[in-house]
Amino acid sequence: MLELAQIPRSTYYYWVSTFDRPDKDAALKVRITAIYHEHKGLYGYHRITDVLHNEDERVNHKKVQRIMQELGLKSVVRMKKYRSYKGNVGKIAPNILERNFIASKPNEKWVTDITEFKLFGEKLYLSPMLDLFNGEVIAYSVNSRPTYSLVSKMLDNAFERLNDKDVLLIHSDQGWHYQMRQYQQALKDHGITQSMSRKGNCYDNAVIESFFGTLKSEFLYTQEFESVEEFKAELDQYITYYNHKRIKSKLKGMSPVQYRTHALEVA
Repeated sequence: MLELAQIPRSTYYYWVSTFDRPDKDAALKVRITAIYHEHKGLYGYHRITDVLHNEDERVNHKKVQRIMQELGLKSVVRMKKYRSYKGNVGKIAPNILERNFIASKPNEKWVTDITEFKLFGEKLYLSPMLDLFNGEVIAYSVNSRPTYSLVSKMLDNAFERLNDKDVLLIHSDQGWHYQMRQYQQALKDHGITQSMSRKGNCYDNAVIESFFGTLKSEFLYTQEFESVEEFKAELDQYITYYNHKRIKSKLKGMSPVQYRTHALEVA
């Protein structure tokens, strides 16, 4: 039977010897399973390890990986890159950001772009603004058409986060929305410096491109929606989850909002 199953004799006797032993990892397995399902299978072993560390559970990520493999828990994330065409209709700003995606405080560097969803034979467009300090989505808007109001509405909401002491740079690609006089004047009125990626170079705005990939792989491709309205409601819930609960290793195992709050407390 061992030859037929291609199982080493030593492995067989090891498992036989452990049949009557209590499982010392039983409680840990229950908690790992709970975390996995709480986040709808979106967390792999690295993020689950971070959650456990935040709960003062000292466990190695390799052990979490092994337990997840034993339990058959696999991350359901699938990645897909988004590509879009951008026309030239106005003034092009220089690339001041120059891929320096590190910000020392909130409201120092923001990045923005537009992505497209296809649902029920319709198209929806999402325009978010991200803070490079912590990756937080500070404002967003959704519309069935990629008109300028898609960007202007988002921009007005984002401006509410500013105070008189902020010195801000906003970076985008060369999309026609960001070349428009209205957009550039709005930034100028708030004392904001404008920066643009080089033409056709998505790496110049890599942070928001990465966010779009995460959004689609964790949200769009893992759920089924009954209507566009349900999609919008679920999108709002996901962005709230992304800001408040979804932890990141580079944020010391905290969510964007937790990281910002912690930084302001120790400042």
